[in-house]
Amino acid sequence: MAMTYYGYPKCGTCRKAKKWLENAGLEFEDINIAENPPTKEQLKEMIANSGLDIKKFFNVSGMKYRDLNLKDKLPEMTDDEKMSLLATDGMLMKRPIVTDGSKVTVGFKEDEYQEVWGA
Repeated sequence: MAMTYYGYPKCGTCRKAKKWLENAGLEFEDINIAENPPTKEQLKEMIANSGLDIKKFFNVSGMKYRDLNLKDKLPEMTDDEKMSLLATDGMLMKRPIVTDGSKVTVGFKEDEYQEVWGA
């Protein structure tokens, strides 16, 4: 399956990750996470494939996260409610998210990218 990169063009971390993928010679579909966030079903699959807790998919340093007071609300929400919330707004998601349908990375750490996406 082809790789999909969900990023935000104005995000410096996203630009670094995208450049890393390009320099590695990897082909990927580039999706603006703010305009086209993953659907709830896509998120469900990504979260399962990532092996990460759903909390790792939230952009905890983002304005939307703070504006919605999610720090206090998330512990009371079910995972299903969290996925529904994430699917409504790509700016709530930690980015970039890269997936090939079986592997998933969230955020950008060069050593992790080398391990997961390196040739």
